[in-house]
Amino acid sequence: MLLIIQGAQIETGDLKALAKTAGASGIEQISASAFRLRNAQPAPDIATLCEASKLDFAFIPEDRRLADFRLLVMDMDSTLITIETIDELAALVGLKPQVAAITEQAMRGEIEYNESLRRRVAVLKGLDESALRRVYDERVRLSPGAETLLAAAQKHGIKTLLVSGGFTHVTNLLKPRLGLDYTHSNTLAVSGGKLTGEIVGRIVNADAKRDELLRVRDLLGIRREQIIGMGDGANDLKFMAECGVSVAYHAKPIVRGQTTHAISYGGLDAVVNFFN
Repeated sequence: MLLIIQGAQIETGDLKALAKTAGASGIEQISASAFRLRNAQPAPDIATLCEASKLDFAFIPEDRRLADFRLLVMDMDSTLITIETIDELAALVGLKPQVAAITEQAMRGEIEYNESLRRRVAVLKGLDESALRRVYDERVRLSPGAETLLAAAQKHGIKTLLVSGGFTHVTNLLKPRLGLDYTHSNTLAVSGGKLTGEIVGRIVNADAKRDELLRVRDLLGIRREQIIGMGDGANDLKFMAECGVSVAYHAKPIVRGQTTHAISYGGLDAVVNFFN
């Protein structure tokens, strides 16, 4: 196995300690913020050492290549982009703290997702539809490393799917901007140019995210082992369970405990360093 170590500041002493703990045969530099330890073996102290120095780590089969994958599936809010879209919409009506608190409960798995979304969307009733474009223009920012990750995926012919509990008003703008192949998200009901506080059709919850992944998987005729999934919340776990590689991105503990890998300190491009 390869042990990939990544961080904003990697000290030589930390690398040597990790190599010794993992019984690694050698240390290779991938980039200024990433190193590869060869012939490494898992050990309990590795997580402790990395956490103390704010380093991300991942054990990867030595022969795994990015080109072996055919689909990259990502959540949007707090994964591909840095914000929770609905929280920022609520900010426009002065209710961000209340809505953000519900969002946090849902992401931790403490409240049923459909109910939490209905409650949050209801707060937006009467908001002018133009507020959605305003949030996109003024507040939507890509997470660090997003463009590097997507460029690497596209270079290797990997299709991209964005599955989001957010809204089509945002995903429809990100799709052409980033060259995404597929998007699936909620549609906010609008009447007379105002949000009604309701959602059109089926809510894109954990089951809907998984179902869309399975639909695209079958459309492409690929296997589970050829899919990379990334998310941060409890409602991402079902779709990530259908992925050969699942990555918890700056995620809640409930998510980190159920994925194959976690990125807690680096950007989205840290995934690229997982592969030869």
